[in-house]
Amino acid sequence: MASDEDEPRWLTPSEKDAWTGLISLALLLPGKLEAPLQQEAGVTLFEYLTLSQMSEAPGRRLRMSELAYLANGSLSRLSNVVKRFEQRGWVERSPDPDDGRYTLAALTDAGYEVVVAAAPTHVRAVRQLVLDPLSAADQQALARIAEKLRVRPVDLA
Repeated sequence: MASDEDEPRWLTPSEKDAWTGLISLALLLPGKLEAPLQQEAGVTLFEYLTLSQMSEAPGRRLRMSELAYLANGSLSRLSNVVKRFEQRGWVERSPDPDDGRYTLAALTDAGYEVVVAAAPTHVRAVRQLVLDPLSAADQQALARIAEKLRVRPVDLA
C-alpha cells in the first residue's frame, strides 16, 4: 500500500509558473541567441561558445575535455566541431606537452578573428533578449538563482 511519502508533491500554481518560466528559458532562449549568430556570423551558439572559451583561455588554448565542459557539450560533439574548425583553419590540435594523454585545442589567429567578429552580434542578442528587459535587481536575482541551482560553469567543476 502506498504511503503519503510516495505521493508526489504536486506543484502549486506559483511553483508551476516558476517551473514553466525556467524550462521556457532553457529550451527557447538558446535558439533565440543562436539565430543572429548564424545569420550574421555563420556560426551556431555552440560553435561561438567554443571559440569564445578558447579566446579567453591563457595562450588561447584548452584541453579538449575542459573545452567540452566549458562549452556544455559532449567530447564527441566537440571533436566534430573542432574537426570542422581545423578544416577552416580556425583551430589546431596537438598533444598536451604536460600530459600526452590529453589533446589541446588552440585557437589560430584566423579563429580569433571569427570570434572577435561574432562577439558584437552575440552581445547585442544577450543584451536585447536577457539583460535589457531586466532591472539591475532582476539581473542580481537571476545570478543568485543560478548560483542556488548550481548551474553556473564554476558550479559544475
